[in-house]
Amino acid sequence: MHTDLSPHLHTSECNSLIEQLNNCHSENKFAKFLGVCNDIDSLLVKCLKSERQARAAANRAKAADRQARLRERLLSQ
Repeated sequence: MHTDLSPHLHTSECNSLIEQLNNCHSENKFAKFLGVCNDIDSLLVKCLKSERQARAAANRAKAADRQARLRERLLSQ
């Protein structure tokens, strides 16, 4: 199961893979259960993982900055 696949949440690269996967599923109603679309799905999982890791790194940097500013404010009092 994937995260929310809404287009506004992802990069253009991942949106392209999402579209390819949706097309594959719609063209292969029953063969999708036999793994016909697994290659595209694997690429999508890698893309979503890289996006998630980038978001996590940005959040860690933002938190470190916030903590540094708070520490500075507390020490200056």
